[in-house]
Amino acid sequence: MLMTKEKRYNTLNNFYRDKFRQKVFKVSLNAFRSCPHMASGGCVFCLEGSGEFAGDRYDSLEKQFITVRDKMHIKWPNAKYIVYFQAYSNTYGNDDLLISMYEQALSINKDIVGISISTRPDCISDNLIDYFEKLSKKTYLTIELGLQSAHDKTLKYINRGHSYSEFASMVQKLRSRNINVVVHIINGLPYETKNMMTDTIKKINSLDVQGIKIHLLHIMKGTKLADLYLEEKFETLTQEKYTDIVCDQLEILNKEIIVHRLTGDAPKEKLIEPMWSLKKFVVINEIDKEMRRRDSYQGCLE
Repeated sequence: MLMTKEKRYNTLNNFYRDKFRQKVFKVSLNAFRSCPHMASGGCVFCLEGSGEFAGDRYDSLEKQFITVRDKMHIKWPNAKYIVYFQAYSNTYGNDDLLISMYEQALSINKDIVGISISTRPDCISDNLIDYFEKLSKKTYLTIELGLQSAHDKTLKYINRGHSYSEFASMVQKLRSRNINVVVHIINGLPYETKNMMTDTIKKINSLDVQGIKIHLLHIMKGTKLADLYLEEKFETLTQEKYTDIVCDQLEILNKEIIVHRLTGDAPKEKLIEPMWSLKKFVVINEIDKEMRRRDSYQGCLE
């Protein structure tokens, strides 16, 4: 477990530095995939496949890589890369075409040390799992699976299109082949209580996952969620409540799980609520301060 006085949880940055012995950052690509759930309306919170900050989908993968990488190099000039298929469901479509896409991305630059593929738990074929097992022996591979909540009632409300048990089953399939899994969850989903959000972490602890991304619910213009918010006026989290919930979650999160993020990003021009989330570094700093104030750390109450 790699923690510091400032970061009382296992950060992705520390994990990469320990594993690769230098700075590594993700280069987000947009392969302009679709989603099998779109025909059913898609998730109520979804806007453009949740890839607002990936590369331009109309550019080639190589051009996207160069554009995104060069921006990141301003801050980190000496680094290696993980190509990240972020937007939409990147295991949805013809398997041969998908495999060709992954291989093309990995061949763009000699300093690419891994690949991360974001998708849903209900659209990964057995053929792709066979391929991922082989790929994971050649490069650092992670499959990122959206869960959002471990509560089926919530999953139905947000029109997620799968159950918790379906998610758990896919995690088991991937882990039986020694494929790394990162789970995405969202805090602040409509009508979820603090206990429900911490219970999601407890259920994740019961699975064999290697990483977690904790997101804050963003209500954005042009989504079904925006319509529901205007109709139902459900409560959104304050920054203080979000800080408290995340710290509680970290305290019970398995010590070995790598924390990839503690909040999300949203485009300012599209965000309705919560506006305080635009100050991402303030949000993270408040979480760090609260963990120090509590003198607690990841897994201390597991």
